Amino acid sequence: MATLQLEIVTPDRLVLSEEVEYVGAPGYEGEFGILPNHIPFLTALQVGNLYYKDGGKTFYVFVAGGFAEVSDNKVTIMAEVAEMATEIDADRARKARERAEQRMAQQQENMESARMQAALARSLARISCRDRAQAAGTCSN
Repeated sequence: MATLQLEIVTPDRLVLSEEVEYVGAPGYEGEFGILPNHIPFLTALQVGNLYYKDGGKTFYVFVAGGFAEVSDNKVTIMAEVAEMATEIDADRARKARERAEQRMAQQQENMESARMQAALARSLARISCRDRAQAAGTCSN
C-alpha cells in the first residue's frame, strides 16, 4: 500500500515523523483528507483534531493553528501547538474548559471575550482528541 510521510512540527519540537496511509486535518474551510499522490497544496489550520491512519488504526493529534503543506507524498503540519492524544492531560483540559466557560459567563470586555472563546475551543478540542483516541483504542487512560 502506498504511504505518505507525515511530519508534525511546532516551534518547540518535532511532534511526529511517520509513514502513514491517510491524514485528516481541520482546515478553515472544513476538514480535509490526504491520500498518497495528492496534489500539492498549502492551507491554514484551525483548532481541532488531526488524525492519521496507519496499520488499520486511527491516531489523533490536537492542533491549534498553523499550516499544512502537501507535496511529493509528504504532509508537513507546522502548528503553533500540537499534542499527541497520549500527551493530553484530560483533567487539565477539563479544568481549562471550566475556567473558560466561567469567564465567558461573566461577559467581560469584547477583547477578553474573544480570548476566552479561543481558550474554550482549545480545551474542547483537546478533550475531543483524547476521547476519540481512547475510543479508537490508540490511547490509554
